[in-house]
Amino acid sequence: MSGYLVISAVVLIWAGFALTLRAIGKSPLSAADVGLIRFAVPALCLLPFLRSYLAQLRRVRFRDLLLVLLGGVPFFLVASAGARSTSTAHVSALIAGTAPLSVALISFLLEKSAIPKKRWFALGLIALGAVGMIATQPAGGTHSDPWGCLTLLFASLLWGAYTVGVRRAGLDAIANALILTVLSLMILGALSLVGVTESHLGQFSWREALPFVLVQGLGVGLIATVGYSFAIGRLGSSRSAVIGSLAPGLSAVLAVFIFGEALNFATMACIAVLTFGVILANRSLGKN
Repeated sequence: MSGYLVISAVVLIWAGFALTLRAIGKSPLSAADVGLIRFAVPALCLLPFLRSYLAQLRRVRFRDLLLVLLGGVPFFLVASAGARSTSTAHVSALIAGTAPLSVALISFLLEKSAIPKKRWFALGLIALGAVGMIATQPAGGTHSDPWGCLTLLFASLLWGAYTVGVRRAGLDAIANALILTVLSLMILGALSLVGVTESHLGQFSWREALPFVLVQGLGVGLIATVGYSFAIGRLGSSRSAVIGSLAPGLSAVLAVFIFGEALNFATMACIAVLTFGVILANRSLGKN
């Protein structure tokens, strides 16, 4: 029961990730400001563990470290850029929904890992759902730019590279979070200081930043990272991933009530195809 409770909270947080990316454009905060929150909150919470994990962190190969860091600042800024010109349904479906396909592609390119034939159908469904999402415009006047959709797919590839990097590095949840948050905070802070990324610090209130602190900082940065590892330990990776695949549909539904985004039949059908593909892909992975 504890595993199911934790994975349910993780799914809610993942849905909130897509919602807060869309909310950046409606707030006085820039993407870099939200990124600083995203990495600073978990980094501060995890710093007490840094000393005990130094030996493990030093064993990480440099190329694997680079792959892990792709899931930090590059992923966040690219995903934020794509979210500006798409709907919440597109953000969640084209990033989280295509993650198994991205991991398979990155594994093939970097490690020449053959894709088992039993996964082809599942990955084909994911690709079909993604193409359908790009070709489908949401109802209610929410326009999704095709280039924004392609940007989200690129963010998915970055997340796939990050996932492969974590596996290759052999990191546990705390060690992974330490590398990702501390180094990403340093990188994004340096970029903001030299003016490479736009910052609106001093132009927004604590109250306006609070939703991002709760969802991006505490939720995505800390609770989801550690909670997903806990759920895998209790429920297994396949079952946890299947439940996690509900996040795209949940975020699309929540966006109807929060942002007034409408859902049409075509969008819902594409999300359903993507979700079914993710479920099949994770079930076949669990059997390998």
